Amino acid sequence: MDRRLLLAAAALTVLPAAAAAGQAQGSAPDRPELFEALVRCRAVADDTARLRCFDAAAAEMEAAAERRDLVVVDRQQVRESRRRLFGLPLPRLPIFGGGDEEEEEEEIRSIESEVASASQIDFGRWVIRLADGSTWVQTDNEILAGRPRPGQPVRVSRAALGTYMMRVNNQPGIRVRRQL
Repeated sequence: MDRRLLLAAAALTVLPAAAAAGQAQGSAPDRPELFEALVRCRAVADDTARLRCFDAAAAEMEAAAERRDLVVVDRQQVRESRRRLFGLPLPRLPIFGGGDEEEEEEEIRSIESEVASASQIDFGRWVIRLADGSTWVQTDNEILAGRPRPGQPVRVSRAALGTYMMRVNNQPGIRVRRQL
């Protein structure tokens, strides 16, 4: 039963369809009905009935998680997903903390990694793959003084108007976009 209660306590978010179903039934915004059912068990006065309620609600949550109708993530998993998706044009989704003021303060503004590989394409622009697996393509015509080499440090930061700047090995920055 510990595992089921831990699963219930860790439920932070669900797939959009499950969240919409919970909202349609009058529950709190962004909280699925399965979670609300578990919370309602706390109000049951009789100890035996409350335990039955918790057991049933936890079993439903576990079954939904196994069917992948419910996705349970913790704050660290959300942070790591945001980091891996840095630079990709994604909509603000509740499953990644979109819209939460506290999450806005934790928004990732830059990432640091190392060059895994680099090559030049048309007009001498760089395509740089980072150690984290992301690939970035140069969008401006700036020239890097030194060729990016595997193992060199890289910092990619948000810039103006939804663009990104990359500094390779502390050279002046080049404007880049994330490649899918």
